[in-house]
Amino acid sequence: MDNNNVGKAVKERIIDLCNSRGITINRLSILCGITQSTLNNIVSGRNNSTTIATIKKICDGLDISLKEFFDSPLFDALDQEIL
Repeated sequence: MDNNNVGKAVKERIIDLCNSRGITINRLSILCGITQSTLNNIVSGRNNSTTIATIKKICDGLDISLKEFFDSPLFDALDQEIL
């Protein structure tokens, strides 16, 4: 596994959460206090190494916990990374 798989899962999860709430990436950026360009880089795949701090801000903006964010089949299929 590499960061691209994790990055892809994070990207897809953010898109899924926005779609389920009927909000745009722009609206999410306002809700969580992250610049739209940063979120665009995440959801476009240009940023495959999103930090937990950024994900926490996204969770705060969506009013969900980190556990809820990662509680998705998208993350179930990821293998443990071997360094």
